[in-house]
Amino acid sequence: MSIKIGILGYGNLSRGVEAAIRQNPDCELTAVFTRRDPASVSVRTEGVPVYSEKELPDFKDKIDVLILGGGSATDLPEQTPKYASMFNVVDSFDTHARIPEHYANVDKAAKEGGKTGIISVGWDPGMFSLLRMISTAVLPEGENYTFWGRGVSQGHSDAIRRIKGVKDARQYTVPVEASVAKVRSGENPELSTREKHTRECFVVAEEGADLNAIEKEIKEMPNYFSDYDTTVTFISEEELKKSHAGLPHGGFVLRSGVTGLNKENKHIIEYNLKLDSNPEFTGSVLLAYARAAYRLSKEGVTGCKTIFDIAPAYLSAMSGEELRKTML
Repeated sequence: MSIKIGILGYGNLSRGVEAAIRQNPDCELTAVFTRRDPASVSVRTEGVPVYSEKELPDFKDKIDVLILGGGSATDLPEQTPKYASMFNVVDSFDTHARIPEHYANVDKAAKEGGKTGIISVGWDPGMFSLLRMISTAVLPEGENYTFWGRGVSQGHSDAIRRIKGVKDARQYTVPVEASVAKVRSGENPELSTREKHTRECFVVAEEGADLNAIEKEIKEMPNYFSDYDTTVTFISEEELKKSHAGLPHGGFVLRSGVTGLNKENKHIIEYNLKLDSNPEFTGSVLLAYARAAYRLSKEGVTGCKTIFDIAPAYLSAMSGEELRKTML
């Protein structure tokens, strides 16, 4: 029996979930829901219907897990608690500072509805979070370091596109190699924001735009670029489409710690991701945790969970016997 998956929204992330479903025979895409006119949305899976979001409550008994593909700024804080009272839900909420608040809201709604909700699933927060926790438990004396990139930051790219005179843009987050080397050598350095990452911006300007003004506004933008060494390169629209059309990303988490009665032995734990497609990889993580939500719900578990709360076996399509034989 397949796990019936519903998807809310049909952007890059949701299309990543759709692609992942094709690789998991125990899951099937039942329906896509959208705030747009359903007739304007064409999904890539033959035979899958598209409905208005307003019709979601009618599917309470027809969907096993609803995966929410919206953004963390305004969509998920409203949508996840709302639908957690009706469905088992999984989201990729990634505003780190607001996760406790989001957790509380989803937990309340899911418990009231007798459903299972899993939030902040992806690679950071998500898989990187899990590695930080495990590494800290194993090496309690030490430091955690997280580096992102080299990859496209969709949020920072969007911030550039909002500047007057900008037609399109891509922004890459790039780890500072010298700082990475210090961590890998076991130095446990104290690193400022500027020392950990640089930012590379490729910008298509509108005809006649003031390039100096655009570059100045980018480099001085608070919360995005002002705390980083930032380079701005103006390119043609053709070059952007040719060389910067994809959405690669990745990064790595390191734990540098010591053991021994005199703390004489150094250890480095490193987890590294290199992703050709950020949304497709994140969509694959979401689907694995949708399987976990389905199984937990079948066991009568209600309320909100995070990646810290879920045993790895719940993610796998393999049985416990298969896992012990092939993976342990």
